[in-house]
Amino acid sequence: MTKNFNFDSNVNKIALEATTDKEVLLKLSSLLHRHGYVKESYCNAIIEREKIFPTGLNFNKYGVALPHTDCCHVNKPMIAICTLKNPVIFKSMGDSNQNVSVNIIFMLAMNNSDNQLQLLSTLIENLQNQELMSNLLRAQAPSTLTRLISNNIIL
Repeated sequence: MTKNFNFDSNVNKIALEATTDKEVLLKLSSLLHRHGYVKESYCNAIIEREKIFPTGLNFNKYGVALPHTDCCHVNKPMIAICTLKNPVIFKSMGDSNQNVSVNIIFMLAMNNSDNQLQLLSTLIENLQNQELMSNLLRAQAPSTLTRLISNNIIL
């Protein structure tokens, strides 16, 4: 896949405080909107999509969520990366009856549906890199998240 965009530290968060998946989704989608990456409609669309198609994934030592929604809500492609101060429960991507205790979020804003599927596949493959994930979870600044992802994942 060709590189579609650069990551933006302005939409990354470290130790975000939230108690529900909806609160996380609202905070991150609002941040993407404030920086012009998504339309106002994105905020509600991502919350509604998560209810129908949950995005929580369990890996060995951490939980990840990959929320995304339709391309019509996106102005420019971007991924907001967020570590959570305390884990938040998301429903499992594979079984919506199972909970996933999520530590890190990769909120996708893609404006090309063809790229979205390949992006998800690439991300899931790279999320299995335990060293990368440990470094992301230990990051102390949004710029560190940006650097780690930019250096390890070509999107």
